[in-house]
Order: sequence, then structure tokens, then C-alpha cells
Amino acid sequence: MVAAPSKLQRPAGDRVKTDANDATHLARLLRLGEITPVAVPTLEQETARDLVRAREGCRSDLMRARHRLSKLLLRHGMVYDGGDAWTGKHDRWLRGEARAALPDGGTRLAFDAGYETVRITLARRDGLDRAIEKMAADSQYTPIVQRLGCLRGIGTLTGFALAVEIGDWRRMTGRTIGAFVGLTPSEHSSGQSRSQGPITKTGNGHARRLLVEAAWHHRPRYQVGSVLRARWDAAPAAARTRGDEGNRRLHHRWVSFIDHKKRSTIANTAIARELAGWCWSLAVMDD
Repeated sequence: MVAAPSKLQRPAGDRVKTDANDATHLARLLRLGEITPVAVPTLEQETARDLVRAREGCRSDLMRARHRLSKLLLRHGMVYDGGDAWTGKHDRWLRGEARAALPDGGTRLAFDAGYETVRITLARRDGLDRAIEKMAADSQYTPIVQRLGCLRGIGTLTGFALAVEIGDWRRMTGRTIGAFVGLTPSEHSSGQSRSQGPITKTGNGHARRLLVEAAWHHRPRYQVGSVLRARWDAAPAAARTRGDEGNRRLHHRWVSFIDHKKRSTIANTAIARELAGWCWSLAVMDD
């Protein structure tokens, strides 16, 4: 058995640590059934996890590189107003008008270095995306990814990352998975007084971010487009039915929050918590 060190109980007044005391303490906990086992990932699972986390790190690197480049231009009074940033049109503006307006010398060299970093990081991210899509199409996670794709906001990359990060979905329930990803409110209650605070943000932060971002997709009016229809075609009929129920339910919850003038960020966190439960119900579904 491999135990989770953070789950081991130890008396607050115990200040003597020796191998003999640790062995005795572990034996007592084992006899009482108070040791929480940890699943040891296989080589395939560890490989998939490394790939997913490399992509997450590359995403963060790309965001920072883009911020540095845009803030360099902002310091020189240049702001792009031709539409969405980081598109083909924006890229032409960067290489043409923006670069030409910068003074020669160190500033333009700094711009060239920042722009090159953005291009290299973007190419690296795209390469990781292709590798993830290839692995998601033929691996032990393929059935789960196909079932999770029945929900709005969960494409191949998001579904594969959730499947890899959470691992064994059956060790949780629809009620406990929200706590696993840190989407439940913190609480400090005593007696008849109940006080709840912000979400705990414990557990897997990568999975939590993916769920929060996916929850925003349930705000617009629900309709089955070509992209979602293509994902449905790859999933079993029971998963399509379950996904349709979840999409309708989550959009209805968004409408209810909007009608009650709930702050959008708080509402989205609540939607993400419920979305985690719908993901669990699809992940544990029999093929």
C-alpha cells in the first residue's frame, strides 16, 4: 500500500520523530483503517500526464510572452484596435505598423526578441496539441474523452486533460468530485451559526481551471452546432442523451443566475462545480 502523507493523522503534541515511532504510529493507523491509499499510475498514465502538463506549461509561457510583447507596445502608446488580438490580422499589424513605429536600437531589438518568443512558443503549443489529439484518439482514455465531449465546452484537449488529471473517476461520487477539484465553498461553522467563504481551491488546480473555463460555454443559448454534433457522433447513444440533459440543465442554471442578477464570476464557479458532477456521471458510465 502507498499512503498519502497529507492524510496521515498525527497528535499535535508529538515532537519526537524516530523510525520506530513512525512505524508504530503507521501500524496503529493501519489497524484502525485510517490510512488513505494512493493509486500508483502506470507508465502509460504517467506519460499522458507529462504530455498534458507540458501543454499546460506551454500555455502559460505563451500567455506571458504575449503579455510582455503587448505591454512593450503599450509603453510606447500603441494599442491595437482592429478587432480581436492574436489573429492573422493582428499579426500583420505587429510585423508592419507596430514594428515600424518603434524607435531603432534597443527597443526594436526587444520587440523582435519578444515577437520571436511568441512565434516559437505558439509552434510548440500547436505541436503538443497535435500529440495530445493523436494520443486521445487511441489510448485507454479514448472512451472517456468521447463521452465527456458530449458536454459543451469540453473538446478533445479539455476532455483528455480531465481524464488524465483525475485518473480513477470511480473513487469519487458526483457530490465529492467538486471538493476534489476545490470548487466547494470553504466553511467555518459552529452550533447554529453557519459561515461559508470562497471556494477552497484545493486539489488539482489544472482540472479546476479547465472546468471553470468550460462552464462559460454554457452561458449562451443552447443549440447543437456542427462541432458538438461531430463529437456526439463519436460517443454512445446513452452518453449523447446524458450530455444533452447536462447541457440543458447547466444553461437553465445560467439563466436562473442571470435573472437573479448573480455576479457572473460567482455564477460561473457554481456552474463549474455542477459541471464536474456531470463529467463524473459520463466518465463512470459503462461503454
